[in-house]
Amino acid sequence: MSNLRLINETEVTSSVSSVDITDVFSADFDIYKITAETSSNSTSHFGANARLINSSGSVIPNSIYDRALWRMRIDTTFGEIRFQNDTNLESFFGTLDLNPEIATNVVYVFNPFSSSSYTFFLKQGMSLWSGFKASDKYIGVAKTTVSCTGYNVYSSNSNFFETGTVFRTYGLRVDS
Repeated sequence: MSNLRLINETEVTSSVSSVDITDVFSADFDIYKITAETSSNSTSHFGANARLINSSGSVIPNSIYDRALWRMRIDTTFGEIRFQNDTNLESFFGTLDLNPEIATNVVYVFNPFSSSSYTFFLKQGMSLWSGFKASDKYIGVAKTTVSCTGYNVYSSNSNFFETGTVFRTYGLRVDS
């Protein structure tokens, strides 16, 4: 029997700039796995950013997000990027800019429902932008003890997601 339980699958069926995935984090699990396949109809550069949604259903845009990533591009040297006290996890679900470029990601989220612990993130992903490939190894934290039940994926560019964008959220069971 698998230790993963599919909780939610959200597929984008029309062009949108924001997707809310709600009611996926609960007391049932402490660890979640999210797989994301994003595709774009945009012609300008954008990142598919992420924020948590609290138990009241509101997106948390406060300056609580810290992140660091190691970006490995094929066209230039590898590089480290770090930010503190940001309002989102920038480009968490990929960076895109030319139709039909895509990004694929595997994310682990730790303790999002807990009201006594910060929420931590681990991500590995691959993006295509401007015809170049890049991989990311990404860590992050949301420095809040607010209980969260979902996440929001968005970009400041309008209507960037297109059909073929899918987010799958799994609960990870830990056997003792």
